[in-house]
Amino acid sequence: MGTHYPNAAEIKRDWLLVDLDGLNVGRAASQIASLLRGKHKPTFTPHLDVGDFVVCINADKVNFTGRKLDQKRYHKFTGYVGNMKTRTAREMLALNPEQVIKLAVRRMLPRSPLGRATMRKLKIYAGAEHPHDAQSPTPTKLAL
Repeated sequence: MGTHYPNAAEIKRDWLLVDLDGLNVGRAASQIASLLRGKHKPTFTPHLDVGDFVVCINADKVNFTGRKLDQKRYHKFTGYVGNMKTRTAREMLALNPEQVIKLAVRRMLPRSPLGRATMRKLKIYAGAEHPHDAQSPTPTKLAL
């Protein structure tokens, strides 16, 4: 009796809806990464993409603990000498709140083709509206 690995036909992907209103960024991101990888399923396999699609709404209403809003910095390097752009977490939340969640989740996934395929299943929206009603995502509460 060998170990059973699910093939592509056996993998069932659900659509989950996560409301980020009032949640802390790091705690929410770690649980979203776990849902994307499929660690909550009995068919979890580390080298396969068996996770679910996750739709995150209200990304503009997440919290940072402590003084991270002013002390945490996001860096972006353009590739040219002297062109490293830096923004605080407060500026990132004001300009592009989806990017805050996306970066936090991406850094908790494997740095490989599997991690990049997993990130494609994450959909993030700043407000409460999303275009995935046809997939009828199941509302999911994250553990605090």
